[in-house]
Amino acid sequence: MIEFKNVSKVFSKGVKAVDNISFKIEEGEIFGFLGPNGAGKSTSLKMLVGILEQTEGTITVDGIDTLKNSMQVKNIISYVPDNPDIYTKMTGIKYLNFICDIYDVDESVRKERIEKFNEKLELGDAIYQIIDSYSHGMKQKLVLIGALITDPKVLILDEPMVGLDVKTSFNLKNILRQFADSGKIVIFSTHVMEVAEKICDKVGIINKGKIAFCGKLDDLKKENGYNEDLEKIFLELTRNE
Repeated sequence: MIEFKNVSKVFSKGVKAVDNISFKIEEGEIFGFLGPNGAGKSTSLKMLVGILEQTEGTITVDGIDTLKNSMQVKNIISYVPDNPDIYTKMTGIKYLNFICDIYDVDESVRKERIEKFNEKLELGDAIYQIIDSYSHGMKQKLVLIGALITDPKVLILDEPMVGLDVKTSFNLKNILRQFADSGKIVIFSTHVMEVAEKICDKVGIINKGKIAFCGKLDDLKKENGYNEDLEKIFLELTRNE
């Protein structure tokens, strides 16, 4: 389980990017983290993975405090940021083996995993080319393969569909469903409401640093009397006051 408990993040000059948020994500769930630009989505994910430290509150992953035992947490998560900004002077296969080395992925399984996810995400023979020659979409495929081959307990993706073609997006959605169905956790932020509505077990909507809703979409509709699709509900919850 992942738990945010009274978490806030204040940047310089008193700017509060995240304001006292609390929510839980259970094993086996795909959790869609939704919000307008600047709402606090990426800041929250970066605190979860240890890139940023929260100003207040606690975040735990599988019962492990992300500040007190950061390396333990990093060993069981994989994170794909919103921009695949990676070192480009090596080949794709070298990058993937580098990731396997960091996570101590055994030689006996890494080749099979690389081949499996390369086939599903269709990077193809480009895996043996220099990353500098890749398009944005190819880089996105590579970092996704890198995240999946470590077989993490928690997969955290910030805008994972950006730059992917229709077929690869479809395949990725199936991968995420299988991943969650195996008892693991998937968290992803997205601006594509249709994707969130179709594959998420639970959604969290953040606006101006505060959680506007967290739970199942059916519960959101029922509790608030909505009879609309997620896009319209999202616009209603995040409208400027």
